[in-house]
Amino acid sequence: MQAIRQLLDRCLVAICVFIFMMMTVVGTYQIVTRYFFNSPSTISEEIITYSFTWLSLLSATYVFGMRGHLCMTFFYGKFTGKKRVLLDVFSELLIVIFAVLLLLNGGMEMASQNWDQDTASLGISMGLMYSILPLSGVFICIYGVMNLLDLFRICSSPDVESYGVAKAAE
Repeated sequence: MQAIRQLLDRCLVAICVFIFMMMTVVGTYQIVTRYFFNSPSTISEEIITYSFTWLSLLSATYVFGMRGHLCMTFFYGKFTGKKRVLLDVFSELLIVIFAVLLLLNGGMEMASQNWDQDTASLGISMGLMYSILPLSGVFICIYGVMNLLDLFRICSSPDVESYGVAKAAE
């Protein structure tokens, strides 16, 4: 399972780095054409817009996989041991349900409804642009299942009561 997590992590990081580098190059091109040649590029603007959306969702997926998402520490920090594990399980389940209902189902619906519509400058299918929603939903579900399995393993371990103790003291 760790091998799958590491492979998924490496793939997501590589894709995010590539998108960010591409956005930097395209953004530089856009600035040069706008200010030096007085001829703004609408194609580059559209590439950056859609790339930013893809980068945001894939980065959020990666952070979720690392269990680095936001939490309310004033509430979360009050729990340790088995109660904290159960709170983490509840949180993971809510996120997976969100991913299935909104990202997978809603994203697939959105992509399929807009497959015939093209973007203004690039002429690429809007369904392709929206396909990042179900794609990130699949990755979040995979990470969610792996996180839940890790949490169930922690819950059944004999030293479950030490879970969250170091974090609670911070």
